[in-house]
Amino acid sequence: MFPTRLLRPAYTGTFIQVAGLKNFTPPPKYDHISLPEKPKLHFMEKVPTYPANLKPPKMAKRLTLMRGPEPIHNQLIHQQYGVVALCGGRLHSGHIEMIRMTINRKMDASKMFAIWRIDPPWQPLTRKGQGKRMGGGKGAIDHYVTPIKAGRVIVEVGGKCEFQQVKTFLCEVAEKLPFKAKATSYELMQEEKIKEQELQDANINPYTTEYVIKNNMGGCHEWISLYDKKWFFKHV
Repeated sequence: MFPTRLLRPAYTGTFIQVAGLKNFTPPPKYDHISLPEKPKLHFMEKVPTYPANLKPPKMAKRLTLMRGPEPIHNQLIHQQYGVVALCGGRLHSGHIEMIRMTINRKMDASKMFAIWRIDPPWQPLTRKGQGKRMGGGKGAIDHYVTPIKAGRVIVEVGGKCEFQQVKTFLCEVAEKLPFKAKATSYELMQEEKIKEQELQDANINPYTTEYVIKNNMGGCHEWISLYDKKWFFKHV
């Protein structure tokens, strides 16, 4: 008896083409999208303009302008693509100019457009000179910033294009910002909301963070922050 061996067909190196029907998804239509006259981002002034007889006012830190979720500018107007902040922070003129130069250079102005969703720098930050002793009042204004809250849409990009065409330079912008941000689209934002709601509905543990804080379990009100009582550890 000879040992049984698995016989394999010899490789001939020939390819046989098989004809058949193929169903390709049609490309998206952008007939409803109209491009503006000036599709690129405009320049933002580094210093706000004041009347000639008004001395530039100084301001406290006002950290509440960066805390918590963004209540208004948290949706995409044109329902296409944009950069969204994931936590609070501040943008100065250098960051804003970086966003403008990166997007204006790398986007196709004949098919795309970009719009700002933030205000120009308006909040003054003061600073004292190096080597000065303490006291002597508040220092001089050093520069101006724009406070950003979590969920704020910073810049929005749209036009006759897909997300893969703009994702590269939008991710580059998001990585260079001084706080955590991401490049996203309208569809991804809707999917995240649906997934978050599904996880909340599927949770079988009744002792959620909101339930524990609202009922002061373990006397947590004595040591948690006032902001934790309001946002339940979601925005630190």
